[in-house]
Amino acid sequence: MSKLKNVFISHHHADDDHVTRLTDMLNRNGFQLRNSSIRAKPANQERLNKGLIKDAVLKRLLRMKMSWASTVLVVVGKETHQRPWVDWEIKQANMLGKRIVGVYVRGGTEADVPPALNDYGTALVNWNSDSIIDAIEGKDRPFEKPGSSDQREPVHAGATSSC
Repeated sequence: MSKLKNVFISHHHADDDHVTRLTDMLNRNGFQLRNSSIRAKPANQERLNKGLIKDAVLKRLLRMKMSWASTVLVVVGKETHQRPWVDWEIKQANMLGKRIVGVYVRGGTEADVPPALNDYGTALVNWNSDSIIDAIEGKDRPFEKPGSSDQREPVHAGATSSC
């Protein structure tokens, strides 16, 4: 029987393919995600890039979409640490008491981890369905080193609440 989880997937728009691969991989392992995050169509992405959508409007929309999710997944790609919106989403997830799980894309490094994920993350795991599912379900998952099952200490112990 398939499990269904409501999540918000925070990611750099250049990593949209990784979001699709992540949801497909988990679905093949009997774990369905209902993703409430924004994946801008090209026309909307152009409006965002041109600054035609006010930050306050976008923040309100993101908060609404995130409040619906039980867990916030953060796709950690090579440019994620430089994305202010990803950092903002992680901070919002923390304020909402969400479980925050980072997932390294294949080839990801510790240098790719957004600062807020180090501050507020609950788990940081590799691109492995068992690790990701355990982290989403709240099982004790460590902060993993990229490409390895070796653990690294979290920079800060994340505090979360469950609702």
